[in-house]
Formats: sequence, C-alpha cells, structure tokens
Amino acid sequence: MEETKVTCGSWIRRPENVNLAVLGRSPRRRGSGALEIFAFDPKSTSLSSSPLVAHVIEEIEGDPLAIAVHPNGEDIVCFASSGSCLSFELSGQESNLKLLTKELPPLRGIGPQKCMAFSVDGSRFATGGVDGHLRILEWPSLRIILDEPKAHKSIRDLDFSLDSEFLATTSTDGSARIWKAEDGLPCTTLTRRSDEKIELCRFSKDGTKPFLFCTVQRGDKAVTGVWDISTWNKIGHKRLLRKPAVVMSISLDGKYLAQGSKDGDMCVVEVKKMEVSHWSKRLHLGTSLTSLEFCPIERVVITTSDEWGVLVTKLNVPADWKAWQVYLLLLGLFLASLVAFYIFYENSDSFWGFPLGKDQPARPKIGSVLGDPKSADDQNMWGEFGPLDM
Repeated sequence: MEETKVTCGSWIRRPENVNLAVLGRSPRRRGSGALEIFAFDPKSTSLSSSPLVAHVIEEIEGDPLAIAVHPNGEDIVCFASSGSCLSFELSGQESNLKLLTKELPPLRGIGPQKCMAFSVDGSRFATGGVDGHLRILEWPSLRIILDEPKAHKSIRDLDFSLDSEFLATTSTDGSARIWKAEDGLPCTTLTRRSDEKIELCRFSKDGTKPFLFCTVQRGDKAVTGVWDISTWNKIGHKRLLRKPAVVMSISLDGKYLAQGSKDGDMCVVEVKKMEVSHWSKRLHLGTSLTSLEFCPIERVVITTSDEWGVLVTKLNVPADWKAWQVYLLLLGLFLASLVAFYIFYENSDSFWGFPLGKDQPARPKIGSVLGDPKSADDQNMWGEFGPLDM
C-alpha cells in the first residue's frame, strides 16, 4: 500500500447525533491522495481502523490543503494544492455512507485556498486565498456576496461570528479586518501596535461574551488578544500557549479555546477564566500541527500533522452535565423537600411555628388531615358536619 500523510482533518456531526471524522491524505512521493471518512467511538476515544467511505484525489489535483464541513453534516468542501475545489454530499447511514460529488461553479479554478469556513447558521461560506483574494458566498444558492481580490496580501485565517453577522480575516502581513457577512462590506480594521502581528482569529461562541480572540506576535512574545466586537476595541491580552500558535479552534458551545504550536504542543483554555485547563506537551513530537478542531458533542479534539498523522485526544477538563443527570438532581431536590416537610410537620405544634392558643385543640395527626377513616378525629369531623350537599 502506498505510504500517505494526513494533511488536514475535521469533524462531521451527523443528523443522527453521530460523530464522524473526515481526513485529507496525500502521497509522500508521487501518486493519488484521498478524502476519507472514519467512524468515531466515544468510549475508546478513537477512530475506526479503516474508512467508512473514501474518494480518490487524482495526482493532477494536488494535495488536500483544507476541509470545511457544513453544520448540517452533509456538505463537505475541500481545496487541493492545485487550486481545484472538491465538493461532496455525504448521504446514507454510518453503515452505508456515500460521497456524491457536487459542482461549485463560482469556486472552480480559483487557486490554492489557505482557509475557509461555513457560518454558524450555515447560510454563508467564505474562503481565503493564498493570493489574498476573499470570497463570501450564500449557501446553498452560491450567490456571490463578496469577491474582493485585494482583501489582504495573503489570507492566513478567517472565522464567522456566532450570529453569522461578521467575518474576521487575518493576513500574513499581520493585519486583521472585519467584514459584514450579509453584504460583504468592510466594517473595520483592528488596531495594533507597530511591533504586533495578528495571526489567527476566532469569535466567542457562548452567546454571552461578544469577543474576538486573536493570537498576536509581539516581538518575540506570543499572546492572545481579546477585542470587544461591539466597539472593536482591544480590551486585554494574556499569555496562554507561551509560543507562536499555528492553529486555533473554539468549542461549539464556546466554553473552551484551543491552540497548537509548530513543535506539536497543544493547550486548551477555559474561556470564562482565560486559564489553561489542559496541556498536551509534544503531542505530535516536534511536528507542526496542520489542523485542530473540537468534537461537536464530546470533550475531545482531533489534531493532524504531516509526520504523525491524526490523533484524537480526550481533554482533561471537568465533565459536562448530561440531561439525565440534571433531571435526577431535580428529582432528588423534590424528594428532599418532601422529607423536610414531613420532619418539620412532625416536630412542631404548628407547621408555620405559630404558638397554640389556650383553648386551641392539639394538632391533628397526619392521618386525620389526609382523611383516614380509621382516625377518631376524622370520624368526629364527618359526624359533626355531615356530607356536603352539592
């Protein structure tokens, strides 16, 4: 079998709440590459040993560089080093998956693309070229919203905001711009010091903190800056990875931010505290990470590198509450309140703590209150008032 290397990877969240992984492979020498879909087992935190389905990428098309998966888990777009655009529709169940090729005329022959992304709501698709050309398309109609050949010197990274209103882009020259995703109009350029280079960008995704996170190289120091997207003013920075980051990702619920370095290190940061929660030293043993992405519904990340292929890592972070655990907690609180009611009632002359009057009869037993026919007090009550005439 011809030896290949993994060049990029991404998660696929299927409608049936199953997680799959898509990997781009290229030959180490000459030959054909491939796009492969693998099953993910959350119990063993591993991918299947063989792909569920694969598509051969011809040698003339080059190596797969970047992959973007639509939020619906069905549309997959991949760009190769030759500049060709490969688009697929993933159909069927896990046991019988099919990759159907699709044509995207506006993206045919546009050249090598460094990065691309779907908006959170799936209505937009953006791609940034090595030549600095930025495109925003409406999905799935493919109507061109923005076609800007001079957006940057060379686009390095891009990301959509949670509400799909803004698109942030960064350049290899250290600049960063914000665009309106609806009409493609430029919104602003992020301010930076003369010795700063903005490199990677990710919007917050938790719905409460309207922030934009960017990795910034300041001289020989690497920091993560935070911008307020309501004013686009920088509100602070912090040293997290403590070395230049080459990839960055944010979890679907916005609770965690991950960064990977060119020597294979990875850190995961809790966004609420902006503190590192997980470290993986030399995860890819000194090889630069080519992709990093959070699993949609598990505290797991997938990373790739040319030398060590793909790794799936379970994060050492606090486990999230499951739905059944929340319901169990509510049931426990309800039962505890019933027990508390019984204890208070049995150990006080009056449940509300009012003192008994001089001629006030003693508190009836629980059985009489509930209408127990064996209770003498209850029998006297019915004997005195008689049945009600409805």
